Amino acid sequence: MVSCTSPVMQDTCEKKHLLTLITDLPRMTQMQAIAFHELGLYRVADLLKHLPMRYETHHGGMTIEAAETLLGDRDATPELVTIETTIIKVNPGWRRGRKSKIEVAVEDETGRMRINWFNQPWVARALHPDMRIRLHGSLSTHKGFLQMNNPRWEEIEEDEPSHAIEGDLRPVYRASEHLSSSVIAKNIADVIDGALPEIDDHLTNEMLHDLAMPNLSDAYKMCHKPETLDQAKEGQRRIGYDELLLLQLGVMMKRHHRRDTMHAPKLAWNEQIKSRIKARIPFTLTDSQQQVIEEIAGDITTTTPMNRLLQGDVGSGKTVVALHAMLMAVTCNAQAALMAPTELLAEQHFKTITTLLKNSNVKVALLTSSLTGKERKVLIQQISDGTIDIIVGTHALLTNDVIFSNIAIAITDEQHRFGVQQRALLRSKSDDEQAIPHTLVMTATPIPRTLSLTIFGDLDVSTIKGMPPGRTPVTTRLVQPEGAKKVYEYLLDLLEKGQQGYVVVPLVEETESGLTSVLSHAESLRTGYLRGKTVGVVHGRMKSDERETTMSQFRAGNIDVLVATTVIEVGVDIANATMMIIEHADRFGLAQLHQLRGRVGRGTLPGVCALIANPTTDDALHRLEAIVDTTDGFRIAERDLEIRGPGELFGAKQSGIAPFKVASLPRDFDLLRLARRSAAKWIERDPTLSESTLLKARLMHAHGETLGLGDVA
Repeated sequence: MVSCTSPVMQDTCEKKHLLTLITDLPRMTQMQAIAFHELGLYRVADLLKHLPMRYETHHGGMTIEAAETLLGDRDATPELVTIETTIIKVNPGWRRGRKSKIEVAVEDETGRMRINWFNQPWVARALHPDMRIRLHGSLSTHKGFLQMNNPRWEEIEEDEPSHAIEGDLRPVYRASEHLSSSVIAKNIADVIDGALPEIDDHLTNEMLHDLAMPNLSDAYKMCHKPETLDQAKEGQRRIGYDELLLLQLGVMMKRHHRRDTMHAPKLAWNEQIKSRIKARIPFTLTDSQQQVIEEIAGDITTTTPMNRLLQGDVGSGKTVVALHAMLMAVTCNAQAALMAPTELLAEQHFKTITTLLKNSNVKVALLTSSLTGKERKVLIQQISDGTIDIIVGTHALLTNDVIFSNIAIAITDEQHRFGVQQRALLRSKSDDEQAIPHTLVMTATPIPRTLSLTIFGDLDVSTIKGMPPGRTPVTTRLVQPEGAKKVYEYLLDLLEKGQQGYVVVPLVEETESGLTSVLSHAESLRTGYLRGKTVGVVHGRMKSDERETTMSQFRAGNIDVLVATTVIEVGVDIANATMMIIEHADRFGLAQLHQLRGRVGRGTLPGVCALIANPTTDDALHRLEAIVDTTDGFRIAERDLEIRGPGELFGAKQSGIAPFKVASLPRDFDLLRLARRSAAKWIERDPTLSESTLLKARLMHAHGETLGLGDVA
């Protein structure tokens, strides 16, 4: 549906309507074409895929007098009305910060009314007295005067006669300041009849019958020209199903390829290895940890490449489970790699592993971007010749010169920060194109059930349930900015008892945003609330040795309070730190707040987290309410999905996978499961989709690059 050479549509050169440039449409002005392009719409095919956001029921054209009568009739309650009027006066009204109000007085031959636009300052620049406009909106009264708030409007051309407008169901499209929904609707109406017959379906009539769904052409017609809301929903359901089906097909094609054509080293797991590893762990593992270790061992004692997700709440003990897998590789004279998203987290893992393996023969190394020159060259050589057994690192492990001698286990921590392609790169360091290491991806941000079947559909899932013995839940409180003094007084009281704390702020340096920064806030605490206490600073712009020095001093108790950005979000494990204060907490995501909170309460002392914020949006308030209500990471993950949607969560953006335009999770979970069943049957019958070139072309166009399907297909 994109170009004459694209395989996305069969016989594309015959798609003369679908491939028509928007600039060639009869009504199109140059300014409108620019506005369409800003929305990513270049061809008629793009127009058809620009589906309505919602639908409005219009009562039809009427006079102001008739509208007043209708509003007073309790039995007649139309959703919207259309009125043709002339502007009498445009009043800019008022403006406070980002909030503004435009007041416009209009009239027709039967009366006058007032129109208000809130937070749309460009409207005042577009309207002027004596201008004829057609208004679409809901009626109300204020102090006995008829009005509309934030109606849609369009200018009536001089030579355009007044005409009766029938009531109907009208689509409302995502528009912009320079392009109204009505202009988009007119252009779609001009082309849809000629374009619809050119849409080919990748599903057979038999499949459509079994699914009880319309063909693709009819589905687009139902979305753009519905006779009823139920019909619009039917069209949306089919298109949403296609979005989910393509993603499921891609995920399952990858899974099938990995299991059937790739191989990984077969590792050993016996009582002798178990006892040797157990002797290295200075604490007793939970039943849940033991169970997950056995699940992983069951995978890596075969040549079928493991691709497993290890999820567990903050502080549940994932690292020691991952260490078991790495040591299984080492005992079989193979290598293991652990990749973390930040240097601080990589350094923390390196320190934890080297401590547990102290006085052993296992060679552990750390590779980050901070390591340069001769030292880096030496380490790269040691990795290549097999001298190093366990390599901990950041994205630096993904560079072309890092070649493993015999890598058997590749572990990615906080996997949602890397994305699909980067995870694949870590396991591709081999001369044998069919050989890949077993892969384990870890996250302390639990994956909601509704998302576990999407981009994670090729992963087997292991879950560490519960917390290690002795841990107590963290108490969380939301505090208004004016209550900050009491919060810091409480922190000071804990410091007097020998405990430590964190203060998290959004920025490294001051900006005009008014948000608190690390450097200035640390200084204000030293001279204010925490006078006499040692206040340290950690942020992402610091050099690694400087940052590690500060962290070492904090671990040793020489720093009382650490003021930091979200660089401490994961991996920092200091038992004596019992309180965290998060300034401007409404600026952080829900999963991020949960991760930050997990830095306290990691010992036997109870933890406290104070969220200082004055939320100004519903989403921000919902996030803060959710984090206060529960410490259960799985409930928080589901709540985060409901608030933000899947596009921003768990690597969907990092992986490059386009957000769904129609399908929505968790709302369409049943549709997702239906698409998954369909995809499973399809891949089982035809693993490379060789029987359906159209479907395969559409899959490759949608997800080929981001899911790495080039070799698979």
